[in-house]
Amino acid sequence: MKKSTRIFLGSLSLIVFILAFTDCNSKRGDQKQATPTPEQKFKIATLVKVDGIPWFARMRVGVEKFAQETGQDSFTLGPARADGALQAQMVDELIKQGVNAICIVPFSVPAVKPALKRAKEKGVVVVAQEACRLDSANVIIEPFDNKAWGRHLMDELASSMNQQGDYAIILGSYDSQSHMAWRDAAVSHQLEQYPEMKLVTDAVEDQDNAARSYAQAKDLLTRFHNIKGILGLTMVSCPSSALAVETLGLRNKVSVVGVSLVSGCKSYLETGSIKTISFWDPAEAGYAMNEAALKLLQGQKIHTGTNLKAKGYHNLRQDKLKQNLFFGRGWIDVTTKNMANYPY
Repeated sequence: MKKSTRIFLGSLSLIVFILAFTDCNSKRGDQKQATPTPEQKFKIATLVKVDGIPWFARMRVGVEKFAQETGQDSFTLGPARADGALQAQMVDELIKQGVNAICIVPFSVPAVKPALKRAKEKGVVVVAQEACRLDSANVIIEPFDNKAWGRHLMDELASSMNQQGDYAIILGSYDSQSHMAWRDAAVSHQLEQYPEMKLVTDAVEDQDNAARSYAQAKDLLTRFHNIKGILGLTMVSCPSSALAVETLGLRNKVSVVGVSLVSGCKSYLETGSIKTISFWDPAEAGYAMNEAALKLLQGQKIHTGTNLKAKGYHNLRQDKLKQNLFFGRGWIDVTTKNMANYPY
């Protein structure tokens, strides 16, 4: 073979190699830098505190509605009991399954924080609720300002107690950041505005368990004979406290006010054992979290004014100090006068 021919063939091979290498790297670069299209389908998991209770059954309704309207692969799951460690295990399992986003309502923020950090490191979008100080989330979507709602709940309790007398508080867990924020705001507001009221003991935990909540309420009413009100901060604490009130023959003597849904409190509202319940619609919250996750997956940003297409979340407000924390607007108060409007 002539020398000139060998040089030509060698040069041609080199050119082919360079072109192939460049094309390979170009494809890798396209994969890294590709912008998701609005039509792309994502796998979005909504991980709740505990599966099987009315609150999160209602949240599932919103998630399913989101899936139907958007075509996304959105689904709901949760542990059989309220347990932060179990939630953390489920986060790790979802990472292995290759989900694109996790929307989570943590039972214990410290318990799930490391797992959520691992999720973010793997490129999973994390959207949280009831976790106002969680830093291992892309965004936190709260239905309202937690401090404002805590003060509002205290106003409702104070009104039902004629602004005087002893009261107690039941929450889910001291690791539940939203519950602690509500409690702290409620107690501070009471000390400032209702000096004739008195908290008999620090808040007790019911672990979002109805049987435990009933036992806690009954114990409080037995130990502190002058209690005139109970502020319940979990879905189960209001009906459980009302049952304890009726069991001990204290109807019309003790007022129960707090967070719950009509489906679990209707009969107690009718008897007057529960004066007022206040809540945000879990279905709208589930829809809003999934919409936030979808926007982030599509390369959009969440900011003040963002519309998450769910009632109460049409015009988000960003927290002044924590950049990943956003608030919706409004809550729902229910008494016997309007409970027929909220059959869930």
